[in-house]
Formats: sequence, structure tokens, C-alpha cells
Amino acid sequence: MVKEIPSESLNPDEFISEKVNDIRKTVLDGTAINALSGGVDSSVVTLLGHRALGARLRTVFIQNGLMREGEPQKVASFFKDLGVKVEIIDAEEDFLSALKGITDPEEKREAITQTFYKEVFGKLVRESKARFLLQGTILTDVDETVAGIKRQHNVFEQLGIDPLKAFGYGIIEPLIQLRKDGVRKVGKALGLTDEYYNRIPFPGPALAARIIGEVTRDKLDIVRKATWITEKNLSETGAFQYMAILHEDRVTGMHNGKRDFGHQIEIRCWDSVDARTAAPTNLPYDTLTGLAGEILEKVPGVVSVTYNVAPKPPSTIEAV
Repeated sequence: MVKEIPSESLNPDEFISEKVNDIRKTVLDGTAINALSGGVDSSVVTLLGHRALGARLRTVFIQNGLMREGEPQKVASFFKDLGVKVEIIDAEEDFLSALKGITDPEEKREAITQTFYKEVFGKLVRESKARFLLQGTILTDVDETVAGIKRQHNVFEQLGIDPLKAFGYGIIEPLIQLRKDGVRKVGKALGLTDEYYNRIPFPGPALAARIIGEVTRDKLDIVRKATWITEKNLSETGAFQYMAILHEDRVTGMHNGKRDFGHQIEIRCWDSVDARTAAPTNLPYDTLTGLAGEILEKVPGVVSVTYNVAPKPPSTIEAV
């Protein structure tokens, strides 16, 4: 049972001091490794780990082919300026091969989990001789996984899975008592800029969680372009999270007076504090039509753009 530290009672400086000491006591004179994605949780864990271990923490960015455009280089450059060396590991073929032919949401998540922890990270751990993986699991990840709502890729011990036996290394989760609002407070105290500690959440399975059905390179190209347009248009709304979802079935449209059988993009934009509950953001109609128009113009093959108005629950923030 994980004891929650609510954001309103969190003292960030005390929390940082405690977790830095915990990491040092766990790793001792050994080494650890962590995967940085540029999201809030992984960014905070990276700075906690480097404050605790310095050069004894190896930080890598796994380029899985599922990220936003230019994300690995942007994140590595930002953390280099903070004194953190980030290695970019090309694992695109590993992940796309593992996802080939899979359409079930939970099977996709499991394929990503196994590829990440057993194949890609397993190899890195063996090479580096690290005994621990430092990762940014938060309490909401645990809640949704244990409740059977959605299998989060970074939850193991709460499901009775021993990472040491399953993967060959231990896992350290310093943020597991916090929810997203608490993690943001810690990130600010650690010196992250607003762009990073207030960044909208991005799922562990990355753009694979934004594709309904099989994940392919062509579909990734479509949802990556739609994601860039969506984030650009909605960045000033103050919403908790916003995204573009690529649906599986094609829909009938028109182009130059003729039938155009194309793709459908669903836009989701959420108001929330900690992701446990969420409400669709009441976006101005002009914002929605402008966003839809840019997607239809700039993303080849898209003929329909919709906006999700179902709250969480019964919906979830991510579609897959």
C-alpha cells in the first residue's frame, strides 16, 4: 500500500532531501541508469538521480520511433545545459517490430513494456553493469493499473512482479507517493524551467497510445503531424493535457468534388489537477474550427476532425 503525499501538504525541499538520501542508501557505491523522455515525471527523476549520484547515474533517451518530432535532440540539449549528459539510444526497429500486427490496446502496452524493460533496457543494464533503474512512476499510474483500468508500462511490484527476477535489476521509484501536481512542485524546486515542470503529460507508450489499432510508420507520421499542430494551437489554453488521436476506421470525405476515403483525427483537451478525474475543456468554437482546418490542410489523408466531450470517468484521458 503506497502512502500518498498530497500536493497541499508537500514540502518540496524536504521531499528532495529525503529522496536523494534514499537513492544514495539504495545504490550505495554502485551505479544506476534512468530513461529520460522529457516528460514531467522522467525529468524530475533525472534531476533527483543526478543530485544523488552524479556521474554514477547513466541517463539515456530511448528513441523508440514513437516520440514527437525532434524530441530526443531537444530534450538532450536542454539537460546538457543543466549539466546532465544524455545518451540517445536508437531502438526504433525494436519497438516497431514488437508492435507489428497488434491491435488490442493492452497487448500494445505489454509489447512496449517487454521491449523497453527486457530487451532494450536489459541490454543497457548488462552493458553498464547498473544494478538499479531509476524511474518516474507516480501514484496515478499505480491506481489505474491495480484497478484494472489501464496497464501502465511502469508498474510491477504492485502486480506481484519482481523486477529483479523478471529483468535482472531493481527499480527505484522516488515519486510513487505523488500525483502530477506534486511532481510539478518538486520539479520547480529542483530548478526545472516552466516549460518542463509544467509540461503537459505524455504517455509512456508515447504516440502508440494515440493510435487506435495497429501502429505503423505511416500512421505515426500522421499522428505526429497532427500532434504538433494540436499542441501549437492549444498551448495557450491553460488545459491540463491535449492530444490528437488517430482512429482505426477510415471515413468518407470529399476532395475536389469527389469521394475521398480518409482518416479521422479525434482531438481531446482536458481540465484536471491530478488526472484522476478530468473534464473536457470548454474551447471556443473558433479555436476548434481553426485547429480542425489546419489539420485538414496540413496532414495528408485526414478528412474528418472531431472533439471529445466525454468526461473522465467514464472516459480516460488517453484513448488507448
